Order: sequence, then C-alpha cells, then structure tokens
Amino acid sequence: MKFKKYDETLKALKNSIDSTFGKEKVFLTSALGRILAQDIVATENNPEFETASMDGYALRAEDQELGELEIIDYLPAGSYKGNLVTKGLCVKTFTGSLMSEGSDTLLPIENVEVTGNKIKVITPVAKGFSSRPVGENYKKGEVLIKKGTKIGYAQIGVLAELAFVQISVFVKPRISILATGSEILDFGEEKQNISQIRSSNHVTIEALLKEAGADTIRLGIAKDDKEKIKKEMSDALRNSDILVTTGGVSVGDFDFVKEVLGDMKPQYIVDGAFIKPGRHIKIVKIGYKYIFALPGFPYSSAVGTFLYVLPLLRAMSARDFKIPFVRAYMDEDYKKRSKYKEFTACNLVLKDGRVTVNLEGKKTGSSAILNNMLDNAALLCVNEETKELKKGDLVDVVPLC
Repeated sequence: MKFKKYDETLKALKNSIDSTFGKEKVFLTSALGRILAQDIVATENNPEFETASMDGYALRAEDQELGELEIIDYLPAGSYKGNLVTKGLCVKTFTGSLMSEGSDTLLPIENVEVTGNKIKVITPVAKGFSSRPVGENYKKGEVLIKKGTKIGYAQIGVLAELAFVQISVFVKPRISILATGSEILDFGEEKQNISQIRSSNHVTIEALLKEAGADTIRLGIAKDDKEKIKKEMSDALRNSDILVTTGGVSVGDFDFVKEVLGDMKPQYIVDGAFIKPGRHIKIVKIGYKYIFALPGFPYSSAVGTFLYVLPLLRAMSARDFKIPFVRAYMDEDYKKRSKYKEFTACNLVLKDGRVTVNLEGKKTGSSAILNNMLDNAALLCVNEETKELKKGDLVDVVPLC
C-alpha cells in the first residue's frame, strides 16, 4: 500500500470541506467559549463624544496662560447640562463625563488651587490632555471581532458594550467516539485475563474534542466482531455529524473497521498517510458526514486527532484550517527513528530569549506511550528526508495547548 505524504492528505481533507456547521442564536451570557458565526461591526463611535478620562476642569488649553479661570458649573458622570466654555471659563468635570462644548483639555484637580468659584492654574498641561477623542475605542463601521473567533471574556465585554443581547454562533458539532478491540476494557470492567488493558483512547479523544467546543457521545468499546462494529458505526453516524473510531485500521486479521468502511462505500479522503505515528489512518465522507478511523495506540490516536480532526473542526466553523506550527531551535541532537514524517513528543521551552526544543523525560518506544503528552508537551515535526537534527537547528513544532 502506498501512503500519501502528510501535506497531500491535509490538502485532500481541506478540499473535501464544502460546508460549515449550522448557526444558532444564544444569549450573550451563554456565549462564552462558543465560536462566533458573524462579524461584529461597530454601529457607532465609542466614545460618541469627547469624554473626560479623569477628574478635573474642562477648559480651553490656551486659557491656562490667564492663570485664573472661573468655574461656571460642575458635571457629574452621566449628566448633561449643555454648558459652553468660552475664554476664562471652566467646568468641573468628573471621570466619564462629557467634555463641555468649547473645551479641548481637562486640567486635573491636583494641578490647581480652588478659591470660591475660581481656580488658579499651578501646573498647566498640553492641549487635549485627559480628553478622550471621539472613536478612541472604535469607530463606526470598524470590524471589531471576526467571524470564527472563539468568544472569551474580552469578546463578551465588547459585545455587551455594543448592546448585544443575543449573538449568532456556530452549532456545536456532534461527534461520536467509538473504541474497538477485544483486548481493551471500558470504565468499571474488571480484567478477565492478563492480556486485557484499560482503554484511554476514547476518553482522551473526548477530552480533546470537548476542549475544541464539540458535543461528544462516548460510545464505549466495540469488541472485534465485524457485524457488531458495523452496527455501532452505522448507528453512530445517524446520530452525529462526525464519527471517530480507534483501532481496527491496520492489516491484522481482526482489524474490522477498515472492512466496515469499505462496505459503506464512502468517499475516501485519506487512505493512509506517510507519517509516524498513524500511517494507517483513514478519513472518509458519507454524504456530508465524516468518519475518522484512527489507530488503536493511545499516542497515535491523540496525534491523529490533533493533525486531522481538529483542523476540520476549525475550518467548518470559519477558522484557520492550518496546523499551528511554530519555529524553534533544537536544544539537543536528535536522530530520526523512521522513514516517515515523524511527530515526536517534545518539550517546548523559552531559553535564553528564544524558543527551544528538547526531549527531556520523553520516552522512546511504541506509539502507546500517552504519558509522553504530559507536562505541556508539543510535537516535533521531522520531515521524511531528514536523517538527524543537530543542536541549534531550526525546526517546526506543533504546540498542544
């Protein structure tokens, strides 16, 4: 079987996307963590009028040379009196108050001495001091938040400032997760013999997908029985937008997932990739729904989720499909372990003012070592043709958090 290069498989996946997730309206207070489905455009200037940014006296800057000015009124925040400031006059003004017509500067209270209804200028300030200009925050027509943005605290605050009560967001994708294999046990199952292992694949992937904003359905474990696996996969596909399976895609006698996929007569997007781990990955499409058939080893299935499933989720909610590579310097020599494009667990560290990579504490061995992803790990990307890396080499790294 000839595997396609990683970049080719990514391109094929991207080209297969012909829709986005649906949209729904949610109340602003429930929008945290959701993905915005519309551009947010300012409908007015903010501030709409010149505004004081501290307590002081609104006046004309040139009048500071007079040395003494008359206080004609005071203006608490939230009030409006229509005062007109002319030569020799000022208005006591508070933080957040509108600057009175005719004024162009706010002289702080600590810069004056007050006697009766007059102020004496002790320390003058530059023209425009502490007077917030119209549109300082944003101007009418400005795109403040782009479609596809994950809504966080800052977005919530700006949306509230713009008087949004409800906001359009992408519907959370519904993703089913099915682990396969007679040797693996689900939560609460006791070992019947020493060959059995506890599954971590389905819960690891579920956690990754929940962090990415998906609604998940964890289906549990399907034993190595073709008809049972076929029923589980068919049912899952009816009830979800995406199905992610682990195990059963290699070349063994009991690798039934690949056989079931063939029986479904899907559109094959990826049928193996020239990567390690995960070269037996399969990605298919049935109608508008996707199936990601990932390998059974825990590290492999987690890496496959990062490299393929998450880019699809981003693209289908108007975000950047691309893998978020960063450039970093090797902090040690590294000898490549295979002929494939490798994604190796590593540590991404800021050292001496630059981003570096080391493999301290990362174990070598099979693709089952999920604990290599602990401690804020990243993925060191090593191309097919590379044999070894030297300390100081510039490399591509995929951050995992």
